[in-house]
Amino acid sequence: MRYKLTDSTAFPVAEISLSKGETVQIESGSMIYHNGNVKLEGKSNSSGGGIGGLLKAAVRSAVTGESMFITHVTGLTDNAMVAIAPNAPGAIRELELAPGRQFRIRDQAFLACDGTTAYQVKKQSLGKALFGGTGGLFIMETTGTGSMLVNSYGDIIEFTLDGSKPFVVDNNHVVAWSTTLDYNIKVASGTFGFTSGEGLVNEFNGSGTILIQTRNVESLAGLIKPFLPNSSG
Repeated sequence: MRYKLTDSTAFPVAEISLSKGETVQIESGSMIYHNGNVKLEGKSNSSGGGIGGLLKAAVRSAVTGESMFITHVTGLTDNAMVAIAPNAPGAIRELELAPGRQFRIRDQAFLACDGTTAYQVKKQSLGKALFGGTGGLFIMETTGTGSMLVNSYGDIIEFTLDGSKPFVVDNNHVVAWSTTLDYNIKVASGTFGFTSGEGLVNEFNGSGTILIQTRNVESLAGLIKPFLPNSSG
């Protein structure tokens, strides 16, 4: 995927360049503008077609929070361009996918990908699902070879783990992590974190990469909640 990020703003836009006949997939509703040399097609967010594909897309949407539909953008000329941006104010990062180099990504982190890559829904163990804020019983896992763009709320910090010791991340700050990493959901401290003010954390073990967002949507919601009108009043 050939793209560039605008660098003059805290809220970047990704401008994707396409050759004639080249196709990328973008999150539904993420397109901002294009140069008139592309074709946009909305398709069900599933590898299958017909009614079966729609049902699979509906299930995927229900368990991951992603849209039922995904937009396919195809270049009509060799100088085609489309610009996209995430719904949340935050960073955009590329995941380079290949055999043996795949990632799990949190709900609603997907932004765009090459036509040669995708993501699928994978079932988690019950212990991880009970406490997991990313996917519940299900999690999104990348497939294929090429590039995928993910987005965050706030900036993204990347860590490379060598497997020498565990690495702990607040459950609401994880964006993506290598499938080579094992992870467990734990209580940060005290009784469900009540004594420290912290909640659930992900403890990662093994070698691989973790992408972490610097802000937390749930914390923002809690911050503004006292100022919202009371619907029961």
